[in-house]
Amino acid sequence: MSASASLAMTHLVPLAKELDEDKVTPGVLGFIVFAVMALAVWGLMKSMNRHMGRVDFAESEEPEGTGAGTQKRA
Repeated sequence: MSASASLAMTHLVPLAKELDEDKVTPGVLGFIVFAVMALAVWGLMKSMNRHMGRVDFAESEEPEGTGAGTQKRA
């Protein structure tokens, strides 16, 4: 380890000890990440609703004897 890195570590260690471990919060970065994820989920749900509205669920009628579950009558 170089001298400057060693000096930086000795100055940063006391700063880390001053934090109260019971009161650490995610802060602004945590809020921004959460907000971006929430907006992404909202956008995906809106897109899914738009696409599901375009789907036609009506089944077309199959001619007799072409279905997979039908049996031929003799």
